[in-house]
Amino acid sequence: AVVQYPSLTRSTVRHVELLSLAPARLMLVLITDTGRVEQRMIDCPAPFGETSLADLRARLNSRVVGRRFADVPRLVQELPESFDSEDRGTVSTVLSTLLETLVEETEERLMIGGTSNLTRFGHDFPVMIRPVLEALEEQVVLLKLLGEATDSGMTVRIGHENAHEGLNSTSVVAVGYGSGDEAVAKLGVVGPTRM
Repeated sequence: AVVQYPSLTRSTVRHVELLSLAPARLMLVLITDTGRVEQRMIDCPAPFGETSLADLRARLNSRVVGRRFADVPRLVQELPESFDSEDRGTVSTVLSTLLETLVEETEERLMIGGTSNLTRFGHDFPVMIRPVLEALEEQVVLLKLLGEATDSGMTVRIGHENAHEGLNSTSVVAVGYGSGDEAVAKLGVVGPTRM
């Protein structure tokens, strides 16, 4: 099985949580509309009180909830100036961490499982397994393969219908998933042509 994690490039912010761990240490939790959760620890330049933290959390969420990641930098750029001078350093640090998180996590990620099960399919398939395993190791090949799946339905490719030569002895079934009508990622199953 090949599973693509939901892409953050199409995600929107569902909620930003800020938790005080110590007087000058915070945890930022970013929750997306696709259910993805990212956490970051923040060392603040100065102690940051609970009242200021609650104020920052409320102002930040009022600006970014429901907005696409690409819009967030513009929406928060003037936020530090709206705080008292003693809190601006911490507010800027929190915003920098949030923006770094949005940039870092836009790369596509995959999970692959069950590759050892491919050796169980008959006595002729293990001979052809090497090119299949090599293709499965290449993330670009897998992203392209999953990208061919349509958002609205299932895609089935058998044998030479697969664009990558290493997958010519396989069948690939792929489908998009997500909430509502829009697929936020894809998942697929790879097996022998007779599966």
